[in-house]
Amino acid sequence: MRSRSIARFSPTGLLTLLLTSAIIGNTLAEPIAIAHRGASGYLPEHTLPAKALAHAQGAHFIEQDVVLSKDGVPVVLHDIHLESTTNVASMFPGRSRDDGHFYAIDFSLTELKQLHAHERRNADGTAVFPNRFPLGPGLSQVPTLLEEIQLIDGLNRTRDHKAGLYIELKGFAFHKAEGQDLAATVLNVLDATGWADRSDAVYLQSFEPDALRYLRSGLGTQLPLIQLIGENDWAEDGEVDFTAMRSEEGLAAVAEYAQGIGPWVMQLYLGRESTGGYRLSDLARRAHEHGLLVHPFTLRADQLPPGLKDFQELHQVLFDRIGVDGVFTDFPDQTIAFLQRKRQ
Repeated sequence: MRSRSIARFSPTGLLTLLLTSAIIGNTLAEPIAIAHRGASGYLPEHTLPAKALAHAQGAHFIEQDVVLSKDGVPVVLHDIHLESTTNVASMFPGRSRDDGHFYAIDFSLTELKQLHAHERRNADGTAVFPNRFPLGPGLSQVPTLLEEIQLIDGLNRTRDHKAGLYIELKGFAFHKAEGQDLAATVLNVLDATGWADRSDAVYLQSFEPDALRYLRSGLGTQLPLIQLIGENDWAEDGEVDFTAMRSEEGLAAVAEYAQGIGPWVMQLYLGRESTGGYRLSDLARRAHEHGLLVHPFTLRADQLPPGLKDFQELHQVLFDRIGVDGVFTDFPDQTIAFLQRKRQ
């Protein structure tokens, strides 16, 4: 990891960097591999088998996307709806809303536990990633956040490896409109399991600034917060202006409440020049100048950005050329192998 001059940091950015260094330990010196929805390149996302494999592959952190059931239990799902990754349509026909989606918040935990989680499907029933785990009827149940933490706790005890949690609050504003406090509920689970004060082992992330500000100012958590940065046309996160967030003013505002950003890979790597060189943005450099960590998403060996020949080159661009502090990866073993080679 290249060195960074603190002389160029703003006072707010310097304070954030010092706080981040204190609570994350050696993260700035040692980049991290975040298992994106588990080892999802090999097993269906957000299943306990995928999380166990990610742990076995040496992931530094394992991601949990969290939504709430009707009875307020945090469950681990990437979407606030169920049909893309479970058999909900066949188990509970007629339970969709007018928009055709089956929302997790409309089902009790008992009902959710009757579902089977499977590889992600398109609307037409085909696999999003055709060469990954076979679709099939489903591999396992939808896990609760508590169950996943218990799994990671157990593996951290029985294996010579300690993995942390990297929790995303999915649809914070949506849950609020439904009368549920997603952030407080997640913190309650962390408190009950002894993770609420483990600022060296837990990140909380969201695309929604209001969720992160509420976690920090409203609920008083001292866990490190990561502001995810999408694209405005994804239309997934309300009125958030992600373009403005990437400006100097936007990054300065993020540094007031968060310890890092999670940009889309294509906001850092912009493609190839006609001469063959890389077109890279300065977003990571400017974020570092504000004292912010940079953890881009998502590295996929079977879905490379245009112009890159292989997964190794993608790692080289992000870690060696851009200097990111960690990555979300569907293939934790391959990212870990790259980082180990760098240390040799």
